[in-house]
Amino acid sequence: MQLFQQSSRIIITCSNRLSPFLQQEISELGFTPVRVFKTGVELKGTMEDCIKLNLQLRCASQVLFSINEFTARNADDLYNSLIHFEWEDIIAADGYFSITSNVDNDTINNSLFANVKVKDAIVDRFRNRTGLRPNSGPELDKAVIHLYWKEDLAEIFIDTSGETLSKHGYRKIPGKAPMLEALAAATLLATKWDRSSPFINPMCGSSTVAIEAALLATNRRPGLYRANYAFMHLVGFEEAMYVQQRKKLDEMVTKPESLVIIATDISADAINISKINAGAAGVADLIRFEVCDFELTEIPEEQAGVVYFNPEYGDRLGVEAELEITYGRIGDFMKKKCKGYTGYIFTGNLELAKKIGLKPKRRIEFYTSKIDCRLLEYELYAGTKRIAPQSP
Repeated sequence: MQLFQQSSRIIITCSNRLSPFLQQEISELGFTPVRVFKTGVELKGTMEDCIKLNLQLRCASQVLFSINEFTARNADDLYNSLIHFEWEDIIAADGYFSITSNVDNDTINNSLFANVKVKDAIVDRFRNRTGLRPNSGPELDKAVIHLYWKEDLAEIFIDTSGETLSKHGYRKIPGKAPMLEALAAATLLATKWDRSSPFINPMCGSSTVAIEAALLATNRRPGLYRANYAFMHLVGFEEAMYVQQRKKLDEMVTKPESLVIIATDISADAINISKINAGAAGVADLIRFEVCDFELTEIPEEQAGVVYFNPEYGDRLGVEAELEITYGRIGDFMKKKCKGYTGYIFTGNLELAKKIGLKPKRRIEFYTSKIDCRLLEYELYAGTKRIAPQSP
């Protein structure tokens, strides 16, 4: 098996509800999706395509490359099929591999048992053929094999990513309740921001949203901040293939003129963390940070852009009552000081959102962890919205 010369099915996974934005990214990279589902996108391609996808996608979690599909009624069928597979063409005898899985089979009540069966088949294949065996364990920093097993259908993938792509690698200090980088990027892709007009992020916390906005505006890709992927540890991997794709990332970076991104927070600690993370991402000079109450955030008037809030949701009695006042103040701030802008509020509490006092034009569905969230879009008119009178 010449892994890096063949074409196969590629499944790119993502968090629930991010697939429309993942599809947008994939299409912009020149690929044609075959299928889109709520947690991923399917296409056809090569391992070299997988390298490109790993380095450039913002909304993805894993890039999976299919290598075998077969029928398996139970664990013995799984083992018997996999022991005959040519694992020595994929994993080095002195290498290391790990197993991940997504299992829905009536005979299996613990997916870890299925993982062990896959591991045993690989190890026994090596022992029978060479007398040697690669090491294995839970770490995802070397070769990773993924099992998808639903009812009687089993499919084996190479997870070309390893550690999840949803963390973009620049965030050195997470701060309090940070938004996952892939989710932040997806919410930005869902907005009407043109990546050149002002982007204002009051209540910024550790500034994941503001930093991702700067990365979008300058076309900086996640691959700039990561040096290890699972595909690097496969038999047949040629470093030149990666170096070529990595070089393209540097060439893609742009320096937009007069870009204005403002991030404010009432917490000095949050702003200090934001500056550290923005520095690690290489965009500290593109974001104007300030410690202040959100109502004192500067809103440039010369060019209307986007104002984006990600306030607390409130998960304790008493806290939610205080947040009702905060959400009301956010609404007043947008109405009075953000005229001409498009406003966005990302929240997991739709009852609190009612306190904003504005009617959203769009409600875009997202999840964060297991919380049902919405990105609410508001048109903040510069003047009274009037209907032109009809001619007599």
